[in-house]
Amino acid sequence: MKTKVIRMKPGDFDREAVQEAGRIIREGGLVAFPTETVYGLGGNALDELAAQKIYHAKGRPSDNPLIIHIADMDSLEKIVTEIPEKARLLADAYWPGPLTMIFPKSDIVPCGTTGGMDTVAVRMPDHPLALALIRAGGGYIAAPSANTSGRPSPTRSEHVEEDLTGKIDMILDGGPVGIGLESTIIDFAEDIPTILRPGYINRQMLEDIIGPVEIDRGLIAADSGIRPKAPGMKYRHYAPNAELVVVEGAQENVQEKIRELAEEKIRQGYQVGIIATDESSDAYPLGLVKKIGTRKNEESIALHLFGILREFDDCEVSFIYSEAFNTPRMGQAIMNRLLKAAGQQKIQV
Repeated sequence: MKTKVIRMKPGDFDREAVQEAGRIIREGGLVAFPTETVYGLGGNALDELAAQKIYHAKGRPSDNPLIIHIADMDSLEKIVTEIPEKARLLADAYWPGPLTMIFPKSDIVPCGTTGGMDTVAVRMPDHPLALALIRAGGGYIAAPSANTSGRPSPTRSEHVEEDLTGKIDMILDGGPVGIGLESTIIDFAEDIPTILRPGYINRQMLEDIIGPVEIDRGLIAADSGIRPKAPGMKYRHYAPNAELVVVEGAQENVQEKIRELAEEKIRQGYQVGIIATDESSDAYPLGLVKKIGTRKNEESIALHLFGILREFDDCEVSFIYSEAFNTPRMGQAIMNRLLKAAGQQKIQV
């Protein structure tokens, strides 16, 4: 398959190309496109065969649910059987935006899209190109991240091309994304709304609107044999080729431990990568040091995480040591992705 790549200027997209991409979606094909979080791999959410194509292109386990992307609230009514009042309040506050909500599904949603679950994950992205494509594609686009399953999520079209060229019909290049971490997922199929995946919209922001919210134990516990209720809960995600270890503790102790680990591996003849911040990069005299952002702006850390993991793959390092990033607002989301990328390998100092 030849993958067609359409380059566009952010905020000034090619409407004819969007219509062509929409036709591909309606006819059962696959199109990668930008959202405000990461690039998504889109197919017709109401087409069982399209869902199978998504799983095949990504190499994704078929019990890992897909998120349906919509462009308006009227569309939500057709694919779910119930919309709790608290969900409507969150939609009013945060849609369009980086929030996915889980509802009981209606019969028109195939089980292939939901990973065999009787619930469906839905979100309305805050990106003009994504919304235009959803409308052109029939209103319902199932779209996981547009990467090979298990690899770092794509925040630029180049990342999509690395993983999926020759496997999908089209890539819409709308420039780099704005957030860099996937959406927050909250489950309304439980008695108390429950966070299944942390993201830009954190627990406090949710509770400010709807009151008490729980955090699923699966965010803390290691992966199990339980069928995942939402994307990213069961399988290892975001992994670079190198072995990644996160070092957590007081900053001075963290830096000392990373220097020690890096020196040992370099002495053994290995290439070593280090993930640091603008403030701490000078603390590491050895290894390939990459600055992820500044602790004064935690959004910069979230935005650059996946890209840096991919850069280390290009550099063919064998080991990566990363500082921990328990920042005030997005720290849980950043550490969730970082620890998944590390296979939960963490050193406390």
